[in-house]
Amino acid sequence: MVMPRPRLARAAVALALYLHHLVSAIEVPLDSNIQSELPQPPTITKQSVKDYIVDPRDNIFIECEAKGNPVPTFSWTRNGKFFNVAKDPKVSMRRRSGTLVIDFHSGGRPEDYEGEYQCFARNDYGTALSSKIHLQVSKSPLWPKEKVDVIEVDEGAPLSLQCNPPPGLPSPVIFWMSSSMEPIHQDKRVSQGQNGDLYFSNVLLQDAQTDYSCNARFHFTHTIQQKNPYTLKVKTTRGITETTPSFMYPYGTSSSQMVLRGVDLLLECIASGVPAPDIMWYKKGGELPAGKTKLENFNKALRISNVSEEDSGEYFCLASNKMGSIRHTISVRVKAAPYWLDEPQNLILAPGEDGRLVCRANGNPKPTIQWLVNGEPIEASPPNPSREVAGDTIVFRDTQIGSSAVYQCNASNEHGYLLANAFVSVLDVPPRILAPRNQLIKVIQYNRTRLDCPFFGSPIPTLRWFKNGQGNTLDGGNYKAHENGSLEMNMARKEDQGIYTCVATNILGKAEAQVRLEVKDPTRIVRGPEDQVVKRGSMPRLHCRIKHDPTLKLTVTWLKDDAPLYIGNRMKKEDDGLTIFGVAEKDQGDYTCIASTELDKDSAKAYLTVLAVPANRLRDLPKERPDRPRDLELTDLAERSVRLTWIPGDDNNSPITDYIVQFEEDRFQPGTWHNHSSYPGSVNSAVLSLSPYVNYQFRVIAVNDVGSSLPSMPSERYQTNGARPEINPTGVQGAGTQRNNMEITWTPLNATQAYGPNLRYIVRWRRRDPRGSWYNETVKTPRHVVWNTPIYVPYEIKVQAENDFGRAPEPDTVIGYSGEDLPSSPRYLRIRQPNLETINLEWDQPEHPNGVLTGYNLRYQAFNGSKSGRILVENLSPNQTRFTLQRTDPISRYRFFLRARTQVGDGEAIVEESPALLNEAYTKNHVDIATQGWFIGLMCAIALLVLILLIVCFIKRSRGGKYPVRDNKDEHLNPEDKNVEDGSFDYSDEDNKPLPNSQTSLDGTIKQQESDDSLVDYGEGGEGQFNEDGSFIGQYTVKKDKEETEGNESSEATSPVNAIYSLA
Repeated sequence: MVMPRPRLARAAVALALYLHHLVSAIEVPLDSNIQSELPQPPTITKQSVKDYIVDPRDNIFIECEAKGNPVPTFSWTRNGKFFNVAKDPKVSMRRRSGTLVIDFHSGGRPEDYEGEYQCFARNDYGTALSSKIHLQVSKSPLWPKEKVDVIEVDEGAPLSLQCNPPPGLPSPVIFWMSSSMEPIHQDKRVSQGQNGDLYFSNVLLQDAQTDYSCNARFHFTHTIQQKNPYTLKVKTTRGITETTPSFMYPYGTSSSQMVLRGVDLLLECIASGVPAPDIMWYKKGGELPAGKTKLENFNKALRISNVSEEDSGEYFCLASNKMGSIRHTISVRVKAAPYWLDEPQNLILAPGEDGRLVCRANGNPKPTIQWLVNGEPIEASPPNPSREVAGDTIVFRDTQIGSSAVYQCNASNEHGYLLANAFVSVLDVPPRILAPRNQLIKVIQYNRTRLDCPFFGSPIPTLRWFKNGQGNTLDGGNYKAHENGSLEMNMARKEDQGIYTCVATNILGKAEAQVRLEVKDPTRIVRGPEDQVVKRGSMPRLHCRIKHDPTLKLTVTWLKDDAPLYIGNRMKKEDDGLTIFGVAEKDQGDYTCIASTELDKDSAKAYLTVLAVPANRLRDLPKERPDRPRDLELTDLAERSVRLTWIPGDDNNSPITDYIVQFEEDRFQPGTWHNHSSYPGSVNSAVLSLSPYVNYQFRVIAVNDVGSSLPSMPSERYQTNGARPEINPTGVQGAGTQRNNMEITWTPLNATQAYGPNLRYIVRWRRRDPRGSWYNETVKTPRHVVWNTPIYVPYEIKVQAENDFGRAPEPDTVIGYSGEDLPSSPRYLRIRQPNLETINLEWDQPEHPNGVLTGYNLRYQAFNGSKSGRILVENLSPNQTRFTLQRTDPISRYRFFLRARTQVGDGEAIVEESPALLNEAYTKNHVDIATQGWFIGLMCAIALLVLILLIVCFIKRSRGGKYPVRDNKDEHLNPEDKNVEDGSFDYSDEDNKPLPNSQTSLDGTIKQQESDDSLVDYGEGGEGQFNEDGSFIGQYTVKKDKEETEGNESSEATSPVNAIYSLA
């Protein structure tokens, strides 16, 4: 029965509407906030490849990642059975992930974990499955041991050397080398086949010069295994017979080859013959596939990439040389593992809505389709009246809350399988507007525009637009509403300005948002630049007058020869044009003015030609000082800067080299002009840095080689706002002017540093002690005196600037000192007489300097008894603590007065006298032993005793008495003090040591100990020695054995009395 044409048409329309209704599923927006709120079944996001080969030396990671709300949990099967991860200590699962980690650091065999793994991700709304992951451990087996005999072959005969590599996983890469690791040269006569064998189209005598070894390189272990080498023995003949080609691989005249869709097809033909044949490739009934074929291995191999069903057919290779040709036909059959035509997609439905999942796949042979739900065959799942399976399609009708699940489609044939997850989620969500609230859309008048209002809800909301709160829906005429929520206007007019409201509605509620539309005037250049011809050195002006919407920010840019123009010092850019001062030949070119706003732009172009002026004309003209600049203008007014622009005056035939910008302010020094900055003569505009709280006025002076111009007329005044000071006074010092004060002074801030009204200074001071308290005083003059201070003590001082806007940053601390006074006397004054010609003085600084020492005053006077010489004065530096005096005579003594000096004056003196020449030691109390009565009496007594001893000796000798005489008559006693030899003495305290058998009195004088020894014993001691000044430095020697005497030695030589007389 044939349906009437009108009824058939109506049925087709109804079917189309029904199908459209089925596929009009809800799309969840990518907004993370919405996705985190909505329930979502699991979705696999990452997994390992199906054929997964791992390195046995590393840990194994089998990846499985999934998303969903709530967060999914994971489980695994191995070889179709549940894999209990918790029972195996080597296996763990990453946190918030399904990735398996198999750790071999503590031992174990990776081969024990080979197998087929599958990951399951579950939450409350369903279960998603990964593909089945076939895990294999890489293998690189050893080459089997074999004995390779010498191969004998006739010259010109074909030969193939077999490789037969061990079966690795993955397959190894094969290459041929000699046993000495030299690569085998390959060409159309000698080449390696795809199976790894080495083929000789014909053998030559030279082929026996090396051996041949097959090498296999394994991918994961990066190891190379070498087969035992082949050795060739070529038997020569009188001549090589030329032969027709014959195929060595493949054999015969025809073969077949099967290849899977999407992979590369490799066809190979290797032929023997003398000479070596050439190979050519053809396809029966057509051309070789265009754009996907490639000849390899000296044309012996044909590669067709990414094979498809259209590449099936018969291909033949033609091997030919001058003796003939032969061909081999290869029948290519293209099979296909399953591939997607329609992969099932996630489906989001509202309660009561209809939908469908489609799973269409193709392959050769055609794949079978199997549906699963939450990982179980759909036939074994609980019945669902709203679901109907029809082959590769599942139809859902009147879905309800609770019907959410994850469906799997498995398409498989003998060459492989495909597995896809698609969830069905039933949601009821009130409408939500996803656009920002209160959007502002700006559009140029008469341009097309679009108002966007993205929305979401389940069931899918309906969206309507309204303008200015009116009840009529906007659709039609100048407006077009789109299903995604956008409202398009073909041409925006001024009357289209206003507030537009979009309202999204479904059975659960409604949501709305407002968009404000503003229609702006277009940007137009009403007077653009014009072509000009100007002379070098003139001042051309390029116009660019613009009309634009005043509510839009206008930007004007210039191009020269279509590149951005650098606005240097010679150019002045204005709102309505560009002026070039002192135009030169390099300024010639195209100038383009571009006026742009955020919404549109306009441009205009003109060409500037510059004519050169002959140089000899310039040399002949008289030169004068330049004319004053004119028309000063302040623009780009800012808090701390302003742009000053001027028009140069005539240079009067001498180019302007510099411009000097001066300023005047009317608060601190009104009427006084100060230099602000200077600029090259090519500049006519500059940005000037300004200081706060200054009422500026500027003028400009031009300079050339002749001189300076008169100053320009002053610019208008520009008042900057005040601010707190940014710097503090410099040159802070603290010094006393009297003994009981300290004067603090500093360099005050100038007019451009004050930054505000009522400039003042906060002075703070304290004694240099962290525990001391700070004192402060606020003053306006750059000086403050602190009274009642101790004498010369250090103070920490800070001076901080302040005005009515605030204080400057915290100032640095400076160390000052209070007033000075006269210093105390030096701590000591030591006098040393190394010889009769010099006197050395040494002293230390005063214990109380009471200021900065500026030097020492040394006065000294020679005296001898009651006679005194004139007083001599030496002014010494403050760091000097030694002085050497050259004596005028060896007899006189000296009296020294030493004072320390500060800026106040000389202090208390320390007085010392040089010792008498006969004294051994000079003490601090000035005791002169040689003038003491007891010492004179003692010397007389000693002389008398020596005289009596001599008389006794003479009497004894005259009687002829016997007495022992030393055997060695030349024996002498060595002096104990080495200084005796050179006659020097040291009068320092450490040298004032008592002689042996003597004691020191409380006042520092030396007293001779009482002794029971006779004077005769002393007379026989070692030689007593005296210095040049008469001081006795010898040592009395006590004889322990009174029976031993030295009669041969002279009593005069050893007598202390004679020693004294010898010095007189």
